[in-house]
Amino acid sequence: MQNTVRDVDVETTYRERLSPSLWVLASAAVAGPMAALVLAPVDRTLALIGGAGVGVALIAILVLSSPVIEITGGRLRAGRARIEVEWLGAPRILFGDEARDARGVALDPRSWHVIRGGIDPIAVIPILDPDDPAPSWVLSSRTPDRLAAAVRRAQAATRSTPRR
Repeated sequence: MQNTVRDVDVETTYRERLSPSLWVLASAAVAGPMAALVLAPVDRTLALIGGAGVGVALIAILVLSSPVIEITGGRLRAGRARIEVEWLGAPRILFGDEARDARGVALDPRSWHVIRGGIDPIAVIPILDPDDPAPSWVLSSRTPDRLAAAVRRAQAATRSTPRR
């Protein structure tokens, strides 16, 4: 049986949610007691329920709205954007001062950025598509080496899969 694009295994080879740091979540949780203080003059029970609801809701919103980096079926997804891995170059991983510069003074405004404060390592993945206006993707990652390896594996799998 001939392999077609639809027969390719669409298993997720990499997935990372760039959730907020514990300090951000703890700061959001403090909003619960503040809401309870506002509602306390009205009713103590309402204040406890409202404060707990506000704290839980803020934490849930922060976690669920966090961007996801995922490689599935030969496609890299970072936040809202998607690109086929065949259009990607070799990923470069930056730490420390290089990562800080990539997020700051060396930041190319034309690149696609999915950067999360509190996550130091950065993966810079060049775009090889001449029609794409973005020269690269700049992605925060807690495990940039695994991200780079997953990109290379997906590229190798795409090259070895015959297309129609």
